[in-house]
Amino acid sequence: MTDEFQIHIPPSFMALFVPPGKIKPTMGQRDMAQRYELCEDLANLLTEKAANMQFTLGITEDLVLQQCEQGLLADPSVFSALEARWVVCRLAELLNWPMDQLLQVPPTSDPVV
Repeated sequence: MTDEFQIHIPPSFMALFVPPGKIKPTMGQRDMAQRYELCEDLANLLTEKAANMQFTLGITEDLVLQQCEQGLLADPSVFSALEARWVVCRLAELLNWPMDQLLQVPPTSDPVV
């Protein structure tokens, strides 16, 4: 079995690459697995930074998540708006933080890659 098929890509991430009304992703399995690994790794790396931001700055979890998303969008060539939103939602999930307010605001629209 090859490495690319050993990675479980969650449906929430796959959905980022499926255009509305379609069922097939616009990105190949190998490329999607690489993007997923990058996003998942980043969400895990940000957990300590985000927790420290909240504690040292004394701001709400929502503000920390918003700032993290803005940081990810600073260079749009690295992460799409949808990927940045996925990373921030995954970060909230890892930290057991609510993401209700985050989900109420749609990410900046960007074309499905």
